[in-house]
Amino acid sequence: MSKVDRRILKSQEAIKKAVIELMLEKEFDHITMQEISDRANVDRKTIYHHYKDKYDLLDKLIGEHLKELWDICYAESDTAKVHLTWFEYFESKYAFFSAMLASKGAPYFRNQFLEFVIKDIRDGWDMIEGKESGLNEEVLVHFFAPAYVGLVEWWFTNGMPYPPRVMEEQVLILLEKNLS
Repeated sequence: MSKVDRRILKSQEAIKKAVIELMLEKEFDHITMQEISDRANVDRKTIYHHYKDKYDLLDKLIGEHLKELWDICYAESDTAKVHLTWFEYFESKYAFFSAMLASKGAPYFRNQFLEFVIKDIRDGWDMIEGKESGLNEEVLVHFFAPAYVGLVEWWFTNGMPYPPRVMEEQVLILLEKNLS
């Protein structure tokens, strides 16, 4: 595997940080490439070298975070990342998730996150309790997935009123009572 030039990584990180900061200030559709360039302190050509447009940038940024969440759930190695909960990850990436959820700046992210949670519930829960209670699997999935996304939104918009571990414990109780 070839090593990526540190200057490239530094530019990409500056660009991603700039777009997140701008999204905390205004809606994504109103952000220009020039504003991203100015905030990141890079030339616009540099941005276009890495991304087709701001939508490609947003898509790749979202993809990176969803991949990290997936790795937290399904990683097979015994790394520290495996032991990180989703809410701890959300807290560690506060600026990103706050921009994506709390500001309503990216409904596209909310839809992708919802699909991600749906897949996680389908892959990670047997739903035996719910099925034995006469509930349809699709009804269970489409009830709990939006509820989870809504809970995460609530947590951010209310300034994370409970620590990540408490949130994780509460969610686990709800899910185990209904999906295990």
